[in-house]
Amino acid sequence: MSNIIEFRTVQDELDVHFEVMSSVDISVPITKEKVEKLEKLSYIDNCLTENQKIINDLNSEIDRLTNKADGIDYTIAVASGIISSLIDSFFVGDFSLDRGTQWGKEKVDAFVKSVAENKGYSGDSIDGAVRFLEEKFPIPADSATNIFGGGYNHHLRDFSHHPTPMGLLFSMLTQFTGKVFGTDKSGAFIVEDVPSKELIGKDLSRKLEIGFVNWIFHMVSDIAGSSSSIAKGKYGTGLPGPFVSLLKELSSLPFFSHKDSNNNKFCVWLSKLFNGTLLSEKDENGKIIPNSVIKFDLRAELGVLYELKRQAIPVIINECIVRVSYFVRRLLHEFTTKEIHNFNDFIYVIDWEKTLPSDNRTIARMVTIASSTFVAIDAADAAIRSALNSGGEPASFFTNMILKVNFVGIGRFAVAIGTDTYMGYKRSKLRNERLYRQSEQIFLSTAKVYYKQADMWVAAKDAREAITQMEVIAIKSIEYFQESIITIGLDLEKIISYREGIEKHNPNLLTDLSNILKYGK
Repeated sequence: MSNIIEFRTVQDELDVHFEVMSSVDISVPITKEKVEKLEKLSYIDNCLTENQKIINDLNSEIDRLTNKADGIDYTIAVASGIISSLIDSFFVGDFSLDRGTQWGKEKVDAFVKSVAENKGYSGDSIDGAVRFLEEKFPIPADSATNIFGGGYNHHLRDFSHHPTPMGLLFSMLTQFTGKVFGTDKSGAFIVEDVPSKELIGKDLSRKLEIGFVNWIFHMVSDIAGSSSSIAKGKYGTGLPGPFVSLLKELSSLPFFSHKDSNNNKFCVWLSKLFNGTLLSEKDENGKIIPNSVIKFDLRAELGVLYELKRQAIPVIINECIVRVSYFVRRLLHEFTTKEIHNFNDFIYVIDWEKTLPSDNRTIARMVTIASSTFVAIDAADAAIRSALNSGGEPASFFTNMILKVNFVGIGRFAVAIGTDTYMGYKRSKLRNERLYRQSEQIFLSTAKVYYKQADMWVAAKDAREAITQMEVIAIKSIEYFQESIITIGLDLEKIISYREGIEKHNPNLLTDLSNILKYGK
C-alpha cells in the first residue's frame, strides 16, 4: 500500500489537518505472458543440460575411436609382424591337405571305434566297427543307393546322408512321407519313393527312433567310409562335411542350371571335389595318379581345420605381442604419472580402462600394421619359394603359392583393416553429430539470451505502467486537495460574514470555538 503524505493548512490561529490513504497497489503482478516465458526458459535449460550430456558422451566415444599410437607403438607392431612371419616361414611351413586329411582320418577312425565299443562292439578293427554300427542302426535311405548314383555318389546326392541339421530334417521327412530327397545326376532336386518300406516306422515312437537315433549312429558309421572298402585297405567314401553338404543343398536350387551335367558346371565341380578327382595330381598325359586322389569328405574338412589351426599359431603370436606390449606400455605410463605406494593404490588408483588392449582405435591400428606386415612378408616368402619350385611354369607357381600362403593371416588382416576402417568411419560420423550438437547448444543459448532480454523489456514496461498509474493518482489527489482548500476558504469567508452577528448575539461563542479547535475543549 502507498501512503500519500499528510497535508496541513494553517491560517492565523486555526490548524486544520488532512490525511488521504491510497488503496492502489502499484506492485507488478505475475502475468500469463511471464509464466510462459519462465516455462520456456526452464525447457531451454533442460535441453542445454541434456545436450551437454550427449556432447560429453560423444567426446568420450570420439576419444576411444581416435588413434593415439606413437612411433614406439608402430615400431612394436612392425617388429611383431616380422617375428611372427619368420615363425610361420620356418616352423609352420606349407598348407598340406594330405597331412590334414591323414590327421582327420585318424581322429574319425578313433571316434568311430569308441562309439562302436560304447554300443557293444568287442573287436579292434575299424572296418568291424563300421560294419557293427551299420547293421545295428540301419536307415531306409540306404535302400535308395542306386537312385542317387551308387556307392560313390549317394552319400553326396542323398540329403539324408548329410551329417547336418538339414540331413536330420530329411531323415525325419523320410519317416513321415515314405520318400527320399536329394539330387539327380544333373544336380536337380528330386523326390523318390523309398524302395524298401521295412525301416519306415509304424508308429510315432518307431519313426522317431529310426529317423533320429538310428540316423545319428548310422552317420557315425558312414563318416569312416564303407566297411568293404576299409577291409580292402582303401580310403573309402565317407560323408560330406558341413561345408560340402551346404554347397550341395544350395546347388539344387532353381538358380543353378540343371538341364544336364555339362551345363551345370558348379554341380560337376562339387562332385569332383567330393570324389577326389578335382584335387588329384595328373601325369604328363593328363591322367589321374591313383595314389594322389584326395576325397574332400568330412575327414578332409577336419584336416583343413587342423591345417588352419597350425597356421593360426603365428597369427596368435602376432596378436599377443601387440596386445601385451600395448598393455605394458600403458600400465607403465599409469605408474609414472600417478602415485602408487601400495597394493590398494595399484588396484584403485590406476585407470585400468586405459590399459586394456581392446576396443579402441589405437590397438586396432597396431594390429592392422602388425597383420599387414605379417601378410606382406608371408606373401613375399611364398612367392620366392614358389618361383624356385615351379621351374617357371605359371600354373605350378600359383598352385604352390596358394599352398604356402597363410590363410588365417590373410583373414586376420582383412578383419583388422575392416575394424580400423569402420572405427574411422564411425569417428567421422560422431564428429559430425558432435558439430550438430554444438551448433544446437549455441542456438539454445541464443534463445535463452533472447528470452532473458524479452523478460527485461517486459519488466521495464510494467515499471512504466506503474509510474504512469502513480502520476494519475497524484494528479487526482492534487485536484482533490485544491477543491478542498477552496471549499474551506469559502466556509471561512462565511464564518467571517457571520462574525458580527455572533459577536452581537453571543460574544463568547467565538472564544469557545477557538478553544475547542485548539485544545479540544
